[in-house]
Amino acid sequence: MAETPFDTLTDPIEQRILTGLAKIGLALRSQSWQDAGQLGLTPTQGQILTLLIEDGESRLSDVAKQLGVTAATASDAVTSLVEKGLVQKNRSSQDGRAIAITLTSQGRQAAIQAASWSDFLLETVDELSEEEKVIFLRGLIKMIRKLQQQGQISVARMCVTCQFFQPNQYPGSEHPHHCALVNAPFSDGHLRIHCADHVAKFT
Repeated sequence: MAETPFDTLTDPIEQRILTGLAKIGLALRSQSWQDAGQLGLTPTQGQILTLLIEDGESRLSDVAKQLGVTAATASDAVTSLVEKGLVQKNRSSQDGRAIAITLTSQGRQAAIQAASWSDFLLETVDELSEEEKVIFLRGLIKMIRKLQQQGQISVARMCVTCQFFQPNQYPGSEHPHHCALVNAPFSDGHLRIHCADHVAKFT
């Protein structure tokens, strides 16, 4: 391919993608602070509520791990949520020796609101074609997986890290992958980044 002046004047495409992601991250942080403040919460407290509405219950150590914060930070946030009557501590349904955090009825309502904080981006995502959305989703999953392997973020409950995921079982099909949990094929467009039924793959 012939060179153009832009080959030397333009930043590498990787750098431009990074800049774009940083701008989206800035918009998300700004909106989360604004929305959290309206509920009398911090963004971290809102994230905890969102995790609980997705997972049902969670131990403090798991909350800290999923949010990428220290145990002390997670503990302070949970203590505040307990004082606000939004979460409660009970014996874990999975391990009676452990304490799990669950939502109260009031907390569930707050969690529903917190889960919608990023909805302002839906309109921008809708600007993409269906093909672009699938390509973008695949790219995001690859990036998240790489960050997990580097230890930069906790392991997300993604299809690609789940023992039920059987990739490319049906080559050439519109639904090339297979989920052993529900015993059904699915496409790249159905790949999940967070699934409550996720079981980590042993590697």
